[in-house]
Amino acid sequence: MTARVAITGGAGGIGRALALAFGRAGYEVCLADVDAVRLEAVRAEVSAMGVAVQARAFDICDPAACAEALTSFGDLDVLVNNAGISHRSLFADTSPDVLRRVMEVNFFGAVHCTRAALEGLRRRRGTVVAMSSVAGFAPLVGRTAYAASKHALHGFFDTLRAELHHEGVRVLVVCPSFVDTDLDTRHLGADGEVRGDRRATVGRSLSAVDVASAVLVAVRKGQRRKLLSPIAHAALWMTRLTPGLYDRVMLRKQGAELLLPKGGRR
Repeated sequence: MTARVAITGGAGGIGRALALAFGRAGYEVCLADVDAVRLEAVRAEVSAMGVAVQARAFDICDPAACAEALTSFGDLDVLVNNAGISHRSLFADTSPDVLRRVMEVNFFGAVHCTRAALEGLRRRRGTVVAMSSVAGFAPLVGRTAYAASKHALHGFFDTLRAELHHEGVRVLVVCPSFVDTDLDTRHLGADGEVRGDRRATVGRSLSAVDVASAVLVAVRKGQRRKLLSPIAHAALWMTRLTPGLYDRVMLRKQGAELLLPKGGRR
């Protein structure tokens, strides 16, 4: 029986790289994204490799659409909750609709897809992957909703792991630092409009291929959490051992893009 993986946010960036990596590893690939045109291009690219591939365009914020699409894919060995959006604006300036939208996509979208795929994952004793971020365990100025959504993923999926342990279902939470993808240049502003300005980064940005390769290895090894890059490891330990120092470094590196001086205030 061929192993089967479903990847949300499969129309580009990390999702596309995951589709190619899992396809080369012998998986049947199931792709999901809200962007039907780009999704079809990735489906064709994966199919050209001789890989069995399905693709469904739907909104992961719609529980009924998630249930219909994930059922059509069939039982899964791996579900990668990769779809996500970001914003860049200080909380005081940000519309509540932006906060709600980011939570709906990043957190509830993953919850809806996981619920829809859960019975099949149980039958195959599969793996659920949640694509989180350094912002899932550390603060990131100007991304209150993004950080909240990623923190929520950790709480949800770490608890789900405990609930499913006796059934042989594994749960992996992946925490990259900065990744060179569309998320880097397409994010919501304070008013909810899509912006294209590039964010400030720390250290070398990972490529989508770097992330996909690491996820595939972590799934095979049955890992619980995967930190990607030295920056992610440094952030984890700094937030636990020297949180004040972490805040100062983070504000110095990230505050400038929001016109914050080094002290963190406008």
